[in-house]
Amino acid sequence: MLTYKDCLEVSDLHQSEVDAVAEHEHLQGLPALAECEHLLHTDQGIERIQHMIVDDIQHAQRAGKLQHARDLRRVLTRFTKHHPCGAGH
Repeated sequence: MLTYKDCLEVSDLHQSEVDAVAEHEHLQGLPALAECEHLLHTDQGIERIQHMIVDDIQHAQRAGKLQHARDLRRVLTRFTKHHPCGAGH
């Protein structure tokens, strides 16, 4: 039986990236990972994930959660570095 960790390891994603999409989409665990993996392989999916992370950053800033916003900026930087626009298809 595959575990969540197994699925994450075979994906091209980092846990923090999945967590950011999970936060944005109000998903947990495997459904969040599945959504991310699906988006990576669709037209505009990489850009959609980037926009989700940016939305999370803005939401954290508005809520006064500045450390969380900084953490999410690092997630965005990592994601953009590892997933240049258009590389997922």
